[in-house]
Amino acid sequence: MKKEYLEFLNGWMSKFAMRESASQGRQAAQEPCPMRTDYQRDRDRILHSKAFRRLKHKTQVFIAPDGDHFVTRMTHTLEVSLVARTISRALRLNEDLTEAIALGHDIGHTPFGHNGERVLAELLGHFEHNEQSLRVVDKLENEGKGLNLTFEVRDGILNHRSIGNPCTLEGKVVMLADKIAYINHDIDDAIMANIITSSDLPKAACRLLGNSKRERINNLIADIINVSAEQGAVEQSADFAYQLAQLRQFMFDKVYFNEAKMSQIKKAEVIVKLLFEHFVQHPEKLAPSNEPIKVRAADYIAGMTDNFAIRMFKDIYLLDTL
Repeated sequence: MKKEYLEFLNGWMSKFAMRESASQGRQAAQEPCPMRTDYQRDRDRILHSKAFRRLKHKTQVFIAPDGDHFVTRMTHTLEVSLVARTISRALRLNEDLTEAIALGHDIGHTPFGHNGERVLAELLGHFEHNEQSLRVVDKLENEGKGLNLTFEVRDGILNHRSIGNPCTLEGKVVMLADKIAYINHDIDDAIMANIITSSDLPKAACRLLGNSKRERINNLIADIINVSAEQGAVEQSADFAYQLAQLRQFMFDKVYFNEAKMSQIKKAEVIVKLLFEHFVQHPEKLAPSNEPIKVRAADYIAGMTDNFAIRMFKDIYLLDTL
């Protein structure tokens, strides 16, 4: 069954697609699965990991929101996977590889979104969620054994940020899908939170990309497919890339550091900072490891959900005052 599937894929996929036969393999050699491709196995390992499950309680933009319909890190991940698979299939790339990268790209993200990431970067001197995601799949998951993923999935996870340079076109697809997904669902969340209205969005961007989330995502995907088809590259047209960048800048100016959110952001930063200081001073509360204490503390905090971090903070600091 697997043999026939691989033969079908090799005949159907574009010459630019990443084929399993050309993979650089796993960190540790492993007997192949008789039913699934290596990239399908990677997808399944990520999906069944504890770190992936925790994404459902990690913030995308709004910290521990009360409403049920705000985007979480998990729903963001699923939207990225959906967008990336659509592009990958249309370009006849390796959809299994694309899906595995997409599902794992944020698996090491901190609680409280990029606010938590920023605090840990200040405390450690260097911390980036894409590197932490790779650390999770390489070392922290599976009782410290890691998931033993293929090189191409690991490369895509590490290089999913816009400054990255993934070695496969499938990794490039996920990089663009991540941007398309987060900008558009963050707009919806900000409208739902009454921070902006749809009429506030940049007019030129809306004229080109669309006036609704559905229209914008559909048009952005179509643009990538039209520009990239049979080109050996995955790119946006200059106009679409520029207007998407304008929407992103609008979100930074009006939403991500909005005054209404600043008190939330400050609270989140204090929680992460004080938790870090507490665990550095009390290493006995962390799992045994040969890693430096600050790295161990960062690993523990980065793995927390928003609500767990808040509860931990209250247990440590508020109960001490009673």
